[in-house]
Amino acid sequence: MEANAEHEVHWRWLLLSAILCGAWLGLAIWSERQTLWQPIALWLYVVSYLAGGWDAALDTWRNLRRGKLEIHFLMLAVAVGAAMIGAWWEGAALLFLFSLSGALEAMAMARTEREIRSLFRDSPKVAWVVTDTGETRETPVDELTTGQTVRVLPGSQFPVDARVKSGQTAADESMLTGESLPVDKQVGDTVFGGTLNTWGPVDAEVIRPPAESAHAKIIRLIREAQASKAPSQKFTDRFGTPYTIGILLLSFMAFAWWHWGAGLPVWSSHENSPSAMYRAMTLLVVCSPCALVISIPSAILAGIAAAAKRGILFRGGIALENLATIHRLAVDKTGTLTEGEFQIIAVEALPAERADELLEMAGAISQQSTHPLSRAIARAWRAKSAGSTPEVTQVESVTGKGVRGMVAGNLVTQGRRSLFPDAEWLVHFTDPQPGLTEVLVEGDGVVGRILLRDAPRLQSKPLVHQLQQMGIRVAMLTGDRPESATMLAEELGLDEARASMTPDSKVAAILDWKRQGEIVAMVGDGVNDAPSLAVADVSIGMGLRGSDAVLEQADVILLNDQLDKVLIAFRLSKACRAIIRQNLVISLGVLLLLALSSVGFALPLPLGVLGHEGSTVIVVLNSLRLLFLGNK
Repeated sequence: MEANAEHEVHWRWLLLSAILCGAWLGLAIWSERQTLWQPIALWLYVVSYLAGGWDAALDTWRNLRRGKLEIHFLMLAVAVGAAMIGAWWEGAALLFLFSLSGALEAMAMARTEREIRSLFRDSPKVAWVVTDTGETRETPVDELTTGQTVRVLPGSQFPVDARVKSGQTAADESMLTGESLPVDKQVGDTVFGGTLNTWGPVDAEVIRPPAESAHAKIIRLIREAQASKAPSQKFTDRFGTPYTIGILLLSFMAFAWWHWGAGLPVWSSHENSPSAMYRAMTLLVVCSPCALVISIPSAILAGIAAAAKRGILFRGGIALENLATIHRLAVDKTGTLTEGEFQIIAVEALPAERADELLEMAGAISQQSTHPLSRAIARAWRAKSAGSTPEVTQVESVTGKGVRGMVAGNLVTQGRRSLFPDAEWLVHFTDPQPGLTEVLVEGDGVVGRILLRDAPRLQSKPLVHQLQQMGIRVAMLTGDRPESATMLAEELGLDEARASMTPDSKVAAILDWKRQGEIVAMVGDGVNDAPSLAVADVSIGMGLRGSDAVLEQADVILLNDQLDKVLIAFRLSKACRAIIRQNLVISLGVLLLLALSSVGFALPLPLGVLGHEGSTVIVVLNSLRLLFLGNK
């Protein structure tokens, strides 16, 4: 964070320098018109030069030591040239506007970084570790290890990623995911380092070292994103030094023509007849590509910040520019289009009036199992039971079939049909519909089944519809059964669904679409999705559910796993590309107009200065519009 603080200080110093430069310039112009003050006007101009040019001089010196010539060199050359021909106020005005535009540019970048920093409160430095005796001791967060138990009180931040062992609360995860509402946390749930414990004390077991927490990863990824350059930005970077040398040569040749060809004097200007040096200096000013150079990085950084505010992390300008160009979105099923967690659809019991008792027995014994179906049943029962728990003993797992045990003194058996080979009551329950999974339950004079489903996310169908309206085809790639895939595809209105796919076949499908000329984006969350994410033109990972392999591979990360963020990311990408195009049109248009005016119509130096610096300010402000775009 020290770099960010330096940026904040830097733009403030630049702004102060610009203000002082303008103030001394104003005093110098006033002094020239006062008989008694005229002798000191020159010194006031010199002070104005120093105030407005020190940063450009330092930057020029650093670049010259690296063998580079950049825009700051051109500005200093023009300012010195203006002083040599006696145009002191024009040179000082150039430095004033240049330093002011530089301050505004630096302020814009600092604002972008501040928007990102606001997502991440300062991480806690210490944690309270629970010892074997039940006491707590203060420990630096950096020294925490996996398996330790930490106690987090209301109003404190969770120091690391951890799993709740006791207690319940709600965590404010807005800095991590962009979600404004606190997320309920109870035993078994994961809490993330840097998020805020809102109301209940909890003990939680450390599951990741501090350096590998979601908070630390996201900060690292954001820094990588800021350092990454988009294709259009790389283009402008390549021509920096050659362009500067070319403009210097062009100005020299123009000077030679105006002096030896047109007969203009070298230094002395007359009314309606500027000198050759004056016109050369004006041409040098207007051809300096300040606005062009800043037009792309300002838009990229503002776009990254705007996305981060909405729970979307672009890992660089390349992804930010490319997402808007896709023709097809390939999407994983489980955990992406669907919730990735089973939900109870129906509870069927014999006799029917004992359905609640059946769920209670199943929920109680499911507490002792880690199977995804058991977790879903236990979760549903906890939500309905208000905390009452019947005694569960003698729990026995039957590998590949289910679980049995004593619930309140009664034997309860739960699992697949193969666990009940001779049960006559099975004839009352036909095979479940495609896409549904059944768990059979028997105990205490009641039998029945619980039907579950990995339900689609609420955002899935609207997302598919809106993307299709934009001309983007949506295809599902899943390793699930064909009947489940077909049912979900029909429900969501997908353009295509491919089932029973291995990681290799997913890669082959994406490569086939690319060979057909399509630009393909892939959304996934599991390790099996990592290869297909790697070959996609743009890879999108689910931030909470996503595996480490996915998070390392993805170009875009949805921090809160909300699939509709894909649409927001797509629209931000389009807006960013549009603003980059606007900035390039503005910067190139103004540069060309001013250059032609300088060559053909003897453009006054003050107008050249105003047009040049004004275009720089305009493109920076235009880029900042990305920070204020709505979510839609």
